[in-house]
Amino acid sequence: MFMPSDRKDLLTGNIKLRAIFSVPMVRISQIQMTPWEFTLKRIFDIVVSLVAMIILSPVYLAVAIIVKTTSQGPVFYKQERIGKGGKPFYIYKFRSMYTDAEKFGPKLSSGDNDPRITPFGRFMRKVRLDEIPQFAQVFVGDMSMVGPRPERQFFIDQIVVQAPEYKLLHKIKPGMTSWGQVKFGYAETVDEMVVRLKYDLLYLDNMSITTDIKILIYTVLIIFQGRGK
Repeated sequence: MFMPSDRKDLLTGNIKLRAIFSVPMVRISQIQMTPWEFTLKRIFDIVVSLVAMIILSPVYLAVAIIVKTTSQGPVFYKQERIGKGGKPFYIYKFRSMYTDAEKFGPKLSSGDNDPRITPFGRFMRKVRLDEIPQFAQVFVGDMSMVGPRPERQFFIDQIVVQAPEYKLLHKIKPGMTSWGQVKFGYAETVDEMVVRLKYDLLYLDNMSITTDIKILIYTVLIIFQGRGK
């Protein structure tokens, strides 16, 4: 949903224009979705996640077998993240790293050169197969199909030092994908997280089912092109 702005605000940068699929998006610093639109977004999440789990059930089985047989450790891993309202929840993924990946403490992935990632884990990340267990979390309501990427408190504490506005993202549920993810990608440093933040804030100001569908389409294109990390 978009609101009119005067020329002065646009020129001074108080309101910033961006675009997704050639549709302008406007920074207006507040959520514009109505309660019924949030209800529709939740229904959309339930339907899409349920259909995805049914269609991908053979993929779940195949990936689980490959993960288990190609490296030692559990098939899934869980990690505490921060969700809506600043409340912690556990996120589940297919394990893409060796089991001792964080024996020296929390550390962001350094992309293709990260030695902690297993060979099959590298492939999973390229096409985002490691994240498909999160459809279940969307279905139960911990996450949404589209929303800001959930982060760990360890990194959030560092982000807010540079960008206190990060806490605005806790107004909504985190998502499996986001405008920040498709526009910027995975962040390898806290500084990159701060850069990606502007895209997630832009989404916050322009939330709608139409925007979600466009971001999902964009995400699917990235997956088929193997441009995930």
